[in-house]
Order: sequence, then C-alpha cells, then structure tokens
Amino acid sequence: MTLLEAITLGVVQGLTEFLPVSSTAHLRIVPALLGWDDPGAAYSAVIQCGTLAAVCVAMWPDISALTRGFLRGMLRGRPWETPESKVSLLIILGTIPIVIVGLAARKFIKGEARRLEVVIGALVAATLLMAVAELVVRWRARRGSTGRHGLEGVRLADGVGMGLAQVLALVPGTSRSGVTISSGMLAGLDRRTAARFSFLLSLPAVAAAGLLEAWQEREAIFGSADAITTAVAGTLAAAVVGYAAIRWLLSMLGSHTLWPFVVYRLALAGLLAWSLQSGWVMSSGGG
Repeated sequence: MTLLEAITLGVVQGLTEFLPVSSTAHLRIVPALLGWDDPGAAYSAVIQCGTLAAVCVAMWPDISALTRGFLRGMLRGRPWETPESKVSLLIILGTIPIVIVGLAARKFIKGEARRLEVVIGALVAATLLMAVAELVVRWRARRGSTGRHGLEGVRLADGVGMGLAQVLALVPGTSRSGVTISSGMLAGLDRRTAARFSFLLSLPAVAAAGLLEAWQEREAIFGSADAITTAVAGTLAAAVVGYAAIRWLLSMLGSHTLWPFVVYRLALAGLLAWSLQSGWVMSSGGG
C-alpha cells in the first residue's frame, strides 16, 4: 500500500465512519473503483482507531460524565441510580452481542462478507431500515411526539435494541451509525440523542476490534517502516476527518432528517451493482 492510498483510505474512513453510509463499504468500494487492492478487514479495523480518537475528543464531556457516574454508582452499590451510571451500563450491555457474534463469525466477516454482492445487499437492506425509521418518526410527529431527548431518556430497551442492531454493522455496507441511529429512533429517541448514544456505544467495539486486529496482524501492519508509516498516516487522516464529520452530523441531525443519506445509499448501491455487472470492479477485489 502506498502512502497516497493510506491517506486516501484514512480520509474515507474518517468521513464515512459516523455518517450513516457505511465506512467498511466505502473502504471496500473506493479501492475497487480506483484499481487498488482491498485493504482488508485488518487494516480497516486499525484505522478505525483514528475515528475512535475522534469520538473521544468530540464527545469527551459525555465520556467523562458517564465514567464518573459509572464509578460512583458501582462504589455505592447502586449502578442504576443516576442517568450517567445507567447509560454506562447500557453501553456495556449493548456491546456484548457484537463481541460474541464478531468472534464467532470472524472468518466470514474477514472473507465472504467483503464480497461486493454482500455489500450491495447490506446497503439496500440497511437503507430500508433507515427509511422506515424516518417514516415512523414522521408519523409520531403528526401526533405530537418529538421523541425522547437527552441521554437521560435512554432506556434498557434502547440499549439492548441498539446493541443488537450494531451486530448488523459487522457486514460491510450496513453502517454502524445508520442501523443504530435508526433503531434508536424506532424505539422513541429523537435523532440527535440516538446519534449521541450510537457514537458512545461504538467506543468499546471499535477499540476492541482495532486493538485485536493490530495485535493479530502486527507483523503485516507493523512489520516494516513502510507498513508502519501507512498505518500511522491512515489513522491520523481518519482521526482529523472523523472529528469534523461527527461534529457536523450531530449538528445536522438537530434539524434535518436521514433522507439525504437514504438517497445517497440507494444511488451508491445502484452504481456499485452496475459496476459489478459491467465488469468494471471485481466481486472479491484485487489489484
């Protein structure tokens, strides 16, 4: 992988990790369209550490408050006492499903799940979920319901539901933020609160995936000076662009809907299907 490829993929990762368009799909699609090799699930997971850093910086007030609340609740023996401790426990609870499925289906995720046919199917399926969520929110709004606002409004069912939805993001094309935000909206949260909890929920899973892949693929990723340079460059690019993306999305969802992303994802699925059918890109990637 060249330095240009590493930086480009880092920018793609940072831009698409938090927008509901699927970062893994774009990291699969962009190299295919440019004639580059598939960077692989390992490299994708490692540069996710850049977007992990972006979440930590952008949402530090929330992270700090939740950590203090969790520790205080555990020390007092009343972990559900405050909204902060409750949300912290919901994040832990919501992370368990993706850890179990991620480990059990690791071979499939790193292999067949990256085929472009699978990416296209996941793009369409998750887009339908986003569209349904928006229609349900519109229906509720007509009846005077604007959704529960603020992390204190997140309930046990929200944490479990968004945690289960996060499992779907193991398949490229789904979009972690897309399916978790949509499931939060369907459960009754407003868009911005669903997005805030979605980003916080992603922290343990992204951190675990990045560190695990970095360790298991350490020889390939950090085995030479060039490999280290590309890994660092991609991660830094993902961090800078990811911070800007998360700030913009949280601001945008305060007054806008997910419909622009629905249209974009359907267009992307159509373009990719045409490219695959015409032979412009190969299903399993390649140089």
